[in-house]
Amino acid sequence: MNALLVTTFGGLAMLVGLVMLAGETGTPRLQEIIAAAPSGTAVTIGVLLVLVGAISKSALVPFHFWLPGAMAAPTPVSAYLHAAAMVKAGIFLVALLAPAFADVPGWRPTLVVLGITTMILGGLRALRQYDVKLLLAYGTVSQLGFLVAMVGAGTRSAAFAGLALVCAHGLFKSALFLVVGIVDRSVGTRDLRELSGLRQARPVLFVVTLIAAGSMAGLPPFLGFTAKESGLAAFVDLGHDLDWNGWGVLALAGIVVGSILTVAYSARFVWGIFAVKPGTAICEPKEFSPAFQSVPVVLAAATVVTGLAGGWLTPRLMAYAAQFAPGSHEPVLTLWHGFTLALGLSIVIVVAGLALFAWRRPVAAAQHAVVDRVRMPDAERAYNAVMRGVDRLSIEVTGLTQRGSLPVYLGVILLVLILVPGTALVRAWDGVSVRGADSRIQLAVAALMAIAAILTVRSRRRLRAVLLVGVTGYGTALLFVAHGAPDLALTQILVETFLLVTFVLVMRRLPPFFSDRPFNVARWVRVAIGVATGVVVSGFALVAADARTARPVSDGFAKPAVEYGGGYNIVNVTLVDIRAWDTLGELSVLVVAATGVASLIFLITDRSGRPRRPVHAIDAAGDEPAGRWLRSGRAIADARRSIVFEIVTRLIFHTVIVFSVYLMLVGHNAPGGGFAGGLVAGLALMIRYLAGGRAELDEAAPIDAGVVLGIGLATAALSGLLPTLLGGGVLQSAIVDIHLPVLGTLHLVTSVFFDIGVYLVVVGLSLDVLRSLGGGIDSQIGADAAEDGRTRAEGAPA
Repeated sequence: MNALLVTTFGGLAMLVGLVMLAGETGTPRLQEIIAAAPSGTAVTIGVLLVLVGAISKSALVPFHFWLPGAMAAPTPVSAYLHAAAMVKAGIFLVALLAPAFADVPGWRPTLVVLGITTMILGGLRALRQYDVKLLLAYGTVSQLGFLVAMVGAGTRSAAFAGLALVCAHGLFKSALFLVVGIVDRSVGTRDLRELSGLRQARPVLFVVTLIAAGSMAGLPPFLGFTAKESGLAAFVDLGHDLDWNGWGVLALAGIVVGSILTVAYSARFVWGIFAVKPGTAICEPKEFSPAFQSVPVVLAAATVVTGLAGGWLTPRLMAYAAQFAPGSHEPVLTLWHGFTLALGLSIVIVVAGLALFAWRRPVAAAQHAVVDRVRMPDAERAYNAVMRGVDRLSIEVTGLTQRGSLPVYLGVILLVLILVPGTALVRAWDGVSVRGADSRIQLAVAALMAIAAILTVRSRRRLRAVLLVGVTGYGTALLFVAHGAPDLALTQILVETFLLVTFVLVMRRLPPFFSDRPFNVARWVRVAIGVATGVVVSGFALVAADARTARPVSDGFAKPAVEYGGGYNIVNVTLVDIRAWDTLGELSVLVVAATGVASLIFLITDRSGRPRRPVHAIDAAGDEPAGRWLRSGRAIADARRSIVFEIVTRLIFHTVIVFSVYLMLVGHNAPGGGFAGGLVAGLALMIRYLAGGRAELDEAAPIDAGVVLGIGLATAALSGLLPTLLGGGVLQSAIVDIHLPVLGTLHLVTSVFFDIGVYLVVVGLSLDVLRSLGGGIDSQIGADAAEDGRTRAEGAPA
C-alpha cells in the first residue's frame, strides 16, 4: 500500500505534466514532443511535474522510503524490481527527456541535488542494516540517486556514464539479490549477525558475490569500474561543461562521498554473509542443485565480460549520448584512461570506503548517537503523519456528511442535479422548439401517463403507487408501438413487469401506507425538490431531443446491419455487433449490480450465528426429492397457497422457457434478442416463485445465480474472440452457412453466442433478485414470525 500510494501520487503528477506538454506541442507522442522541444512557463511546469513522477517511481528523496519496504517480495521479484522494472522506468524517462529538456529551468539542480542526496542517505542507511536484503535495498536507493544525478546532468559524458551505470547496476544488483535468496533458502536467515563461515561451504557463491559486489563498489576489471570511472570523469568536467564553477566541485564531492559509502556497504555485505565471526556458530547450509545458483553465475560472468568489452560497448552507448553537445572530453569505456583525476578519486574512494568498513563499530556508534540525539527530518515519518491526517479527515468528513438518512442523501444528489446541470439547462433553453403529437394515440397515452403520475404522488398506499408507476412504464411501451418500434416496446414491457414484481417483493417488508404525518417545513422542502427535479429532467429531455445538428448516425445502420451483421433487426444488431463493446460493459455492470444486491440482502449467517445453507440447497431429511414435475417439494403457507396457480404455472413454465430461447435466437431478424429472452425466462422463474415460494424456485433452477452470471459474462466475452478464428476482428460478426443433410442450410451469425451470454446474464440477475428480495426476505419473515411466536409463548400465563 505504501508503494502504491507513493508511486501513484507521482504518476498522477506525471500524467498532468505529460498532458500539459501534449497541449503545448499538439501531440501526445513522446518522440514528437522531444523533437519539438517546446519552451515557456507551461512547458517548465509540465516538465517539473513529469520529474515528480520519475523521482517517485525511482525512489529518490523524499519518496525513497517506499523501496526498502518492497523487499518483502520474494527474492526473484526483488531482483527484478531493484535491478530493472519500475525503479529504472523513472531513470529511463529522465534519460529520454534530457536531450530536449535538460536546459529547462530547474531540471539540473533538481535532479543533481536530489540524486546526490539520495545517494548519500541510502548509503548511510545501508551501513546500519543487519538484514542483508534490506542492506541491498538501501543500496539500491543509493545507486538510483547516483544514476539520476548522472542522466539528469545533461552533458554528453554524464549521459554516456549514466547509461553505462544503468547496465552495470542491472547486472550486479540482480546477481546480489539472487545470492541473498540462495542464502536465505539454504540457511534460513538473512541476519548478518547469525551468518558465519559460508565462504568454505559455498565457494562458488562466494566468488559470484565478490564479482558482483566488486562491480557495485567500482573495482576493476568489472563493468561497474569502467562505468563509474566515466561518471567521475563527467563530474570532474561538469563545472566547465555547464559553467557551474563552484557548484560543479560540490556535485563532484557529493558523488565521491556517496561512492565511499558504496564501497563500505559492499564490503559489509560480503563480510556479513561469508566471513567467520567470532562467537557465531558456523552455518551449515542445506544442499541444493548446481542449477539453483546458475543464474547469478551467468550474471557475474556477464559483469566481467562487459567490463573487458568497453571498446565494443562505447559506440553503442554513444548512439544515445551523441544527442548532447560535445563536452570537455569524449567519453569512452576502458579499464585504463591513464593517470587522471578520475583515477585518483577512484583510489581515494576505495581506500576510504575500506577504512570506513574497518572502523564500522565506531561509525555505527556515531550514526546511532546522531539519530538518537538529533531529530533529523524523516520522510517515512512524514508520510505516516500525512496518512494519519487523511484518515482523521475522512472520519470527520464521514461523520459530518453520512448521517444515516436516506432522504438527506437523495436530497443532496437531487439538489446538485438541479443546481449544476440545471443552470446549464437554463442557459441552453433559448431557441428550443417543441413539436406536438403525431397522432391521437400519442395524446391518449400521454394523458393516461400524466393521470397515473399525478395519482401516484396522491396515493397513500405504497402498492397502489407502485402499480400506478407501472402504468407510466407501460404507457412508454405504447408510445414505442405507436412509433413503429416493436422491439423497444417488447423490452420496455418486460422490464416494467420485472421491476413491478420486484417492487412488490420489497413492499412486503414496508408498511402498507405512506406516512400520514402533517406537512411540516421538511416535507414541503422534499416536495419542492421533487417538483424541481421533475421539471429539470423534463427540460433535459426536451433540450437533448432538440439539440441534434447533424443526421443521426443510425441512419447508416440499415445496410451494414445486413451485410456485416447478418440481421434485419437493426436494434439487436446494434447491441450485439455495432456497439458490442458498450453492451459488454453494460453486462459487466449488471453482474456487479447483481453481486451488490446479494451482498446487501443475503445474510451469510442465520440469527443464531450458524453458517447459512445455500438458498437452493434441498434438505435430504425433508423428503423433498427432485425431478417431480407437477408436485411441489415444499409448499408455501396454506393461507397464501393456490393449488390451481401452482399447477398451471408448472404446466406453462417449460413452454415459456422455450419461448424465451426462441426470442433469443430470432432476435437478429425479428423482435427479441438475448435481453428480451432473458427477461421472459426471468419472468417465468418469477411466476414459479410466486406460485410456490423459494422452494419452488429452487426446483425450477437448482443452480447458483453467481454461476449463471459468470458463465453468461464469460460466454459474451469469449464470443468476441470467435470471429478472430475466422479472419475477422474482435466482436465482429462472422456469417457462416452450414449445409445440413436433412434440415437444409443453417444461416449462422456468430453474434448469436454473444446474445446467449446476454441471455444468461439476465437470467442470472433474475435468479439473484428472486433469491435475495424473494427467498431472502421470506427467510427474514419466517424468522420474525418464529421470534414473535416464541415471545408470545414466553409471555402466556402458565
